[in-house]
Amino acid sequence: MNEPPPRISDAQFQTESEAQTQFVQANLRRIFLLIYRIVGNVDDAQDLTQEAFIKALQRQSQLKDLEKAGQWLSRIASNTAIDFLRRNKKLTFTDVSELSEAAGTESPEQLLLRGERKLQLDGGLATLTGRERTALLLRDVEDMPADEVAKQMNCSMATVRSHIANARIKFKRYLETRKLS
Repeated sequence: MNEPPPRISDAQFQTESEAQTQFVQANLRRIFLLIYRIVGNVDDAQDLTQEAFIKALQRQSQLKDLEKAGQWLSRIASNTAIDFLRRNKKLTFTDVSELSEAAGTESPEQLLLRGERKLQLDGGLATLTGRERTALLLRDVEDMPADEVAKQMNCSMATVRSHIANARIKFKRYLETRKLS
């Protein structure tokens, strides 16, 4: 005799839905910025952020350790961005000022300093190749272990170390030239 599949009660569905909403809200900004730094375009980053969350929520049963949910989501997001770059074989950049947050609480001086830091970061990242930028962001911003970065980028740890070293050198040179001008 075939038994019908167990039904999810309204309370269980609502609790799961609330948990998903909290997960998205807690990680949305971080994931958007990660993807933006990889693809360099606000519109693409918004679309890819949504795509990454859809993938994550569809695959949430694969997550075995809730302590690593953030890292798991970062991996999905960076893979989504990398796949996008591979498909399109192009890089585009958008003015960082489009990313400005609610500025009502900051003084004009704070706004100016934050804007200058964003321009420096964006300019420095623009000097890197796509693979250097991805390796640097995953390792230094997302604090992902080098072996995970290598797996994600489908290359050896030596190649990852090389990308990161080159990226840091280029970034440092960029910052030094900015100070001289």
